[in-house]
Amino acid sequence: MNKKNVSKKNAFEESASKKQKELTPVSIITGILLAIIFGAANAYLGLRVGMTISASIPAAVVSMGVIRVILRRDSLLESNMVQTIGSAGESLAAGAIFTLPVLFLWSVEGVINTPSLITIALISLCGGILGVLFMVPLRGSLIVREEDTLPYPEGKACAEVLRAGEGGGAGALFVFGGMGFSALIKLITDGMKIVPAAVTLKINALKTEVSTQIYPALLGVGYLCGAKIASYMFAGGIIGWLVLIPMINTFGESLTLYPAVKPIAQLYAEGGASAIWSAYIRYIGAGAVAAGGIISLIKSVPLIVTTFITSIKGLSGTTPNEDRTQRDLSMRTILIGIALMTIVIWLLPPIPVTLLGAVLIVLFGFFFATVSSRMVGLVGSSNNPVSGMAIATLLFTTLILKATGDNGTRGMKGAIAIGSVICIVAAMAGDTSQDLKTGYLLGATPKKQQIGELIGAFFSSLTIGAVLILLNRAWGFGSQELSAPQATLMKMIIEGIMDGSLPWTLVFIGVFIALAVEVLQIPVLPVAIGLYLPLELSFAIMLGGVVRFLVDRKKSESEASGGVLFCSGLIAGEGIVGILLAVLTILGVADVLDLSKYFSLSFFGAGAILIISLFLIYWVANRTKERR
Repeated sequence: MNKKNVSKKNAFEESASKKQKELTPVSIITGILLAIIFGAANAYLGLRVGMTISASIPAAVVSMGVIRVILRRDSLLESNMVQTIGSAGESLAAGAIFTLPVLFLWSVEGVINTPSLITIALISLCGGILGVLFMVPLRGSLIVREEDTLPYPEGKACAEVLRAGEGGGAGALFVFGGMGFSALIKLITDGMKIVPAAVTLKINALKTEVSTQIYPALLGVGYLCGAKIASYMFAGGIIGWLVLIPMINTFGESLTLYPAVKPIAQLYAEGGASAIWSAYIRYIGAGAVAAGGIISLIKSVPLIVTTFITSIKGLSGTTPNEDRTQRDLSMRTILIGIALMTIVIWLLPPIPVTLLGAVLIVLFGFFFATVSSRMVGLVGSSNNPVSGMAIATLLFTTLILKATGDNGTRGMKGAIAIGSVICIVAAMAGDTSQDLKTGYLLGATPKKQQIGELIGAFFSSLTIGAVLILLNRAWGFGSQELSAPQATLMKMIIEGIMDGSLPWTLVFIGVFIALAVEVLQIPVLPVAIGLYLPLELSFAIMLGGVVRFLVDRKKSESEASGGVLFCSGLIAGEGIVGILLAVLTILGVADVLDLSKYFSLSFFGAGAILIISLFLIYWVANRTKERR
């Protein structure tokens, strides 16, 4: 056993022997407030730009401020509980906004009536509770046994933020230094808008482009993941943007292929390579993610079976001698909860699914809870393609519903209800696994964290419906203010299957790419994620991974290095400012910050920020290691 594992074991033993405050009235109330705030802010942000921000690290920072500074309470695990409950709101909102707006879009077309608050709340609640319950039996295998293969970068970062706030000193300086720098860049790019958020290079010879975002947080994610995982993601991006897009532009230039409604040449002329990616590559990526998820699940079967057998043996409850840090919700509670949710989904009228639909939700829910947890373990919650998993779910469930005669309006409503619950399940499972990783590193009680996740899911589900209804009344989904890109794509998939016009060729291209990658014995999911996500994300993550490679090559790896702490701060800073900007946008005052009409630093400013960010990460990591 190496020194790192010995010290970690000693830390666990010391933590297990202590009686610490965790699930207290203060942590519950504070966590609920954060869950509601983060959920509402991220709902708007996701509907506007198609991406949400993981709230675990921002919630950790806010919880430190509330628990330690304002309330003067010296409790690390109480702060951890606040972020556990608070981050649940963001995750539930992320799952809901990618799918449920489809119901509003159909209501505008006169297909169905406008969904009620009760309908949205029940769908969200069922998905939120199932997402937490499905993750509990997987904790032993994914969080504990696969500790070395699933890094959970944001979970680690969150733990480092909380530890830095607990211990103070140099560690806290690195965290808050990273937060300040990342927050400043986020404010300059997305607030003041005087610097573009991405650097793009068009390659006319290949009829494509290469781009990278300049956000320091993405570089931090790459540093925390390491070069190997980052390179797998980048490989997927290369396949999509430097192989498939040039092929589509070259061989299909004069063709108009579904799902696009314009000739490929016109599509590229008007929107560039991004338009080709949006029209075609996302379907290929969805197929790859689905295939990668199935392969991942098959590989995980032995661990899952072992974990379930162990859990079933403990149906009578936790043994008195079991360490606090190893206690989960009992398997009896899990099975009863899943059974109740299945019955609720089947019988309640606001959720328009049959018994078959309820069973499909349970089957696909457990599958994608496992896949989502593994994805978060690889690339973090912020880059978890939840919408890709929802697409894969819709492909299968809509086909099954149509084959069994449940088509038309009822079949479409059933498909989106199933897809919505599964999307929320995946988002909640990913967040739960990330929070449990943080708790594992801090010596928290898993059972209490799991209860905290359920509390956050419950209160968030009661408010997300009001947020969606308010936003729909204000601007309407599909408008310029709220484009709701994922929901629009979900709507297209369901309608495409029901009327037989879905581009299955694209989906199966992704499936066979995933199979080819597996034959080469390369991890499929990171490559599939890179294929599904825009290249500008995986490129930035790759740059961070390269810095980690250079640092580790020069000095021996150190988990407590300033590089890890600094990158944790980078992620936290962007998350906090991103949520702040979303709130300002909701209040209608975000335009006050916009200085782009006065001046802009353009391409050179973005390039300079990217170079400075990479240098800072490298310098901080090496500087702290030289001092050790």
